[in-house]
Order: sequence, then C-alpha cells, then structure tokens
Amino acid sequence: MRSLPTRFLSARFLATHDRRLWLGLGAGAVLFLVVVPLLNLAVPAGSPLHLPNYMVTLLGKYLCYAILALAMDLVWGYCGVLSLGHGAFFALGGYCMGMTMMRAIGTRGVYGNANLPDFMVFLNWQELPWYWLGFDQFWFAAVMVLLVPGALAFVFGWLAFRSRITGVYLSIITQAMTYALMLAFFRNEMGFGGNNGLTDFKDILGFDLARPATKMGLYLASAVALGLAFLLARFIVASKLGRVMMAVRDAESRVRFLGYSPTGVKLFVFTLSAMLAGVAGALYVPQVGIINPSEFSPANSIEIAIWVAVGGRGTLVGAILGAFAVNGAKTWLTGAAPELWLFALGALFIAVTLGMPKGLVGLWAQARARLAKRPVKEAKHA
Repeated sequence: MRSLPTRFLSARFLATHDRRLWLGLGAGAVLFLVVVPLLNLAVPAGSPLHLPNYMVTLLGKYLCYAILALAMDLVWGYCGVLSLGHGAFFALGGYCMGMTMMRAIGTRGVYGNANLPDFMVFLNWQELPWYWLGFDQFWFAAVMVLLVPGALAFVFGWLAFRSRITGVYLSIITQAMTYALMLAFFRNEMGFGGNNGLTDFKDILGFDLARPATKMGLYLASAVALGLAFLLARFIVASKLGRVMMAVRDAESRVRFLGYSPTGVKLFVFTLSAMLAGVAGALYVPQVGIINPSEFSPANSIEIAIWVAVGGRGTLVGAILGAFAVNGAKTWLTGAAPELWLFALGALFIAVTLGMPKGLVGLWAQARARLAKRPVKEAKHA
C-alpha cells in the first residue's frame, strides 16, 4: 500500500497533468474556433495575415485526419490492437455521406434524373438499389455513418477476437479486409460509382458547397467533432475500462486469468474506434468533394498508423499532433518533390521506430525532464 506522501504526490501530479491538459485543450479551441475564422473572415484579403479559403479547407481535412488518428490511437495505443484496416471504416463513413449528397442533387445532375444519380443513368440502371433507399434523408445518412462502420467492425472483431487472433496476424487480416473492400467498390456492379466514385456534389443540408461560408461551417463542424472525440477518448482511457484496456495491451493472458474478458474489451474499443473513423470520413467528403475506392487503399491505413507513431502512441494528444505534422509535411513535399514523398514516409517510419519510440510527445517529455534536471546539477557544482 502506498504511503500518504506518495499518494499526495501522485494526486498532485495528476492535478497538474489535468490542468495542463485542459489549458492545452482550451488553447486549441481558441486557435481553431476563433483565430482561424477571424483570419479568414475578418482580415482583408490583401493582408499578409489573411487566411485564404483553400487553407480553411486544408485545415478541415487535417482535422478529419486527426479524428481518424485519435480513433487509431484508442485501439492501438491503449488496447494494443494494430489495425491496418481503419481506412476502410473511414471510407465507409465517407460513402454514406456521399450517398445522401448524391441524392440531394436531384434534377441538377447532367442527365436531370431526380431518382437516379448520373453514374447509374450512364450505366443504364433502371431503378435505385435497395441499399440506397433512405439516403434522401440526412438523418438516415448520419445514422448510417455510425452504424455501417460499427457493424462491420463488430462482426469482424467478434470473429477475430473470439478466435484469439492477435499481433501481426490480426494486422494482416485487417489489411486484407480493406483491400477486399477496395476491389469490390471498384466494380460498377456494386452501385457506388466504380472507379470514379461519388462526386459532383451540389450542397449539404441545403447549403451550397461552393460558398466560402459553407466551407467555414464544415471546418468548424470538424473542429468541434475533434474536440468531442478527444473528450470521449480521454474519458474512456481515464476510466476503469481504460485501465483494463492498457492491461490487455501489456499482458492479455494475465487479464484473462484475473477474470476479465479481453475479447469484450477489444471488441468494444474496436467498434467504437471504427465509428469515430466513420465520422471522420463523413466530415471529410463534403470538404474534398469526392469519395472513391482509392480511400480503401491499404497504404492509407498504414499511413494512419504512421501518424500515431510519429505523434506518440498511447497519448491521444500525440495522435493529433502526428496527423497534423505528417500531413503538413506531405502537403509541402508532394508540391516540392512529389516523387520523394513515399521514400520520405518510409524513412520517417524507420526513424520513429528506431530513434523516437515515444514519438513527438516523448521527445517533448525528455526535453522537459532534461531542463528540470539542469538547475539541480548546476546547484551541485556551485
């Protein structure tokens, strides 16, 4: 049993940590919800401080990626399940949102058919497939954004976790799942636009997607969604369930010996993580204006793992930082030297694995620890 001073110091450390966490969360809210809109809307276009509309859309994409990285960190960083199929859940959420925006086009499409999307008219479809029914209502699509990725993750996880498939074997079958979905969605017979996917969206909830105000609204929705996702993830990892998750990650056999069900814990976290990824995909699609089968690419899922590793696995904040850092570097490098990006990404993953096992957050913690020790050493030498 810990002594009273030890418990007091632990409580003091947790209080300090929580204070820093809330200060950081507040600073992030001010930056994304106040500063960015002001720089875009209030600062004149000729000013060097003006934030152009394309940067608002770019930041909105990064926020969606941050939600996706947060979902990945929840299941990998805290539960030890390395999923290389989270890109599939992201894409499914995106397709659900894309379907309702395609239905909203109505007679404004190229062929003017109010009942069928343009690609179905082009392919001589005679009627709308049954699985498109209901997507003319936004609330139905919002439910499907959560339900479709969650249902797939639940069924897949139940089959995998009850069979006690772990480690690299689980990673391989999750990658096989997303690759199979990619091949399926490439087929025109599936009814999702084939190779071209879903595009040419006009509006969302009646708001014109081409208007800067709509783009700003989508950006703000992404920022709020990231904040809510972070609070939900933080609540889970700080609870008793979070401690069991970390125990499953570190010693699954001991957890089973103590009477807990690792299968149930992993299945819950995996399903919740997939639903968060679906939300990220649903927010992403209206901002980029397209969703196609390339989003199912296994390489995309591997990139998600790299974001989390670069930022710091098992930290939540690190996942968000990693998503912004890696995608910011990708945006710059694909413009400056596009042929070097994949080499840089591979080198980054190797460097993080060998030199930064705790990511950017770990480097920051090490730097703070060294600065804290320096005054003590200087006092001893004095």
